[in-house]
Formats: sequence, C-alpha cells, structure tokens
Amino acid sequence: MKNKLALIAFGGNVMLSAKGKGTAKEQYQNARKAAVLMVDIIKKGFELIIVHGNGPQVGNVMLQMESASDIVPTFPLDVCGAMTQGSMGYILERAILNELRKQSIDKEVVTILTQMIVDREDRAFANPSKPIGPFYNTPRAKQLKREKKWEMVEDSGRGFRRIVASPKPLDVIPKKAIRAMVEQGVVVITAGGGGIPVFLNSRGYFEGVEAVIDKDFASSLIAREAGVDLFIILTGVDRVMENFGKANARPVPTIDVNQARKMLAEGQFPPGSMGPKISASIEYISGGGKEVIITSSEKLRLALTGKSGTKIIADSTVN
Repeated sequence: MKNKLALIAFGGNVMLSAKGKGTAKEQYQNARKAAVLMVDIIKKGFELIIVHGNGPQVGNVMLQMESASDIVPTFPLDVCGAMTQGSMGYILERAILNELRKQSIDKEVVTILTQMIVDREDRAFANPSKPIGPFYNTPRAKQLKREKKWEMVEDSGRGFRRIVASPKPLDVIPKKAIRAMVEQGVVVITAGGGGIPVFLNSRGYFEGVEAVIDKDFASSLIAREAGVDLFIILTGVDRVMENFGKANARPVPTIDVNQARKMLAEGQFPPGSMGPKISASIEYISGGGKEVIITSSEKLRLALTGKSGTKIIADSTVN
C-alpha cells in the first residue's frame, strides 16, 4: 500500500438527522454530502476506512418491528444491527461511488458485514446502560420486561425504553479481509453501528448477543489493527473544548496523549458525549497510532490543513 491510511468515524445522524423523516431518499441525499468529504480525504492521498453509527436507523428498525409484532416475528438486536449495516452500507457505497465517478477517480467501495468479539463476562452486561429503540407506555413496558426479560427505564419523560449493555470490543471479524481490501486500494465501510457484538460460547463457537458497541471504541480498535496513520472522529463541535459550557471555556487545537489522559481524569470530558471519543483516541495513540483529528463535518476540510479541529498526538511537544 503506497498511500497513507485514514479511518473516519461518524454518527448515524450524519445520514438521518433529528429533524428528518428518515426516508431512503433523504438518507441518500445526506450520504451524498458525506461522500464529498470522504472523497476529499482520498484526494489528499489516503486510502480510506469508514465506520458509521446507526443509532437512529436501528431505532427505526426496532420501531417498525414493534408496530408489526402481531403480524411477523421480531428480530433480536444483533440481527437488527446487521440489517442497518447492510442498508446504510449500500446507501453510502452508492453515494461514494457516484462521487468518485463524478471526480473521475477509479476506486471500488465495499461494505463488510462486521462482527466484534466481546467478553460475555464484561461488567457492562451486569450494568446495562444504553437506551435503544422506541418508547413504550407503562403497560407495554411491563409486558416486555415480563415476557422478554428486558431491562426497561423511564427516559426523558417520554415513556420507557429498553436498556442494553455496551461492552468493549476485543477483536474484529474479519480483520484480515479488511486489511487486504484496503491494501488493494478499496474504500472499506466496516463496523457499522460499532459492529455486531458476538462472543465465543463454551463450545468455541460464535454467538450473537444483544448489546451495543460504542462506534468510537470499535473504530479505535480497527484503526490499531489496520495500522491507520490518521484517525478522524466527526462530532457535533468544531473543536474539543476545555471547561465546556463554562465562562472560561476555550478551544483546544492540539494536545498530546498525556494531556488528554489528565483532562479526562479531571472530568473535562463527560461520559455521555466527548468522553468516549477522547478515550478511544487515547487507546489508538497508546497502541501505536500517530494522529487523531476530532472535528465537525463542516470543518473537516479546514481540520485536515490544521486550521480547525482538535489534533491529538503522541509526542509531548505541542506545537
């Protein structure tokens, strides 16, 4: 592989915003905008791995299943995750292929249905914390808790939602195939929604489990396994902020991994927002990674030239 390798991770809301209806046409139009950014990275001399979230999309799939549950059987969460990996991968593939053709770039794009191995004894399974799927009224929530043994919590005053575990990913399937395709110059879309969680059962076989893997931790693991040169995390802010939300808040253009650890330990990055992105960045750098950029989709082009975004590096010398 002659070119450097970049991995970019972004949330499912890039394709399905909170204000949108969620139609296939709407998601494709949003994917077209994302595709322009992806091709910009390729034009800068990088081979590319793409990881996307699927929160809004898998929520809609589960809502559809709930609405038709008296007609057709519902599927478990791992299968719903696989469904959105396929559908979102197709939409992104088509958008990126068309943008590549538009710019006369000869590249193939492929979506890999990706499983992520987790530890069935991960403490996260004893403390499920990730709300998923539709909101249920009290009688329906009690019924689901009784019949399916789901953990249910009241969420935002809008009803009850199911909560599931969010274990850390340990390994990627199929990591050799991902690496081989990238080395052949293929744009690889992988680990949609953080990947499909599986574990090794007592007989040594893979078994799906109903859980949600954080896409930033999944991205960090793939970035380390693939030997990525640049790890890009797209989020809702242009730059990481110190003292976010306070009068003395200030943007952080560049920090090294030790500073990032210190700020994380000080509580600068909340667990429900920037915390996982910083933790995933630290894991990537500590595992031999070179550079992380955290920024918004709107500022990505500027961030790639050092004019926006936050850069996390290994070297203790900050420019």
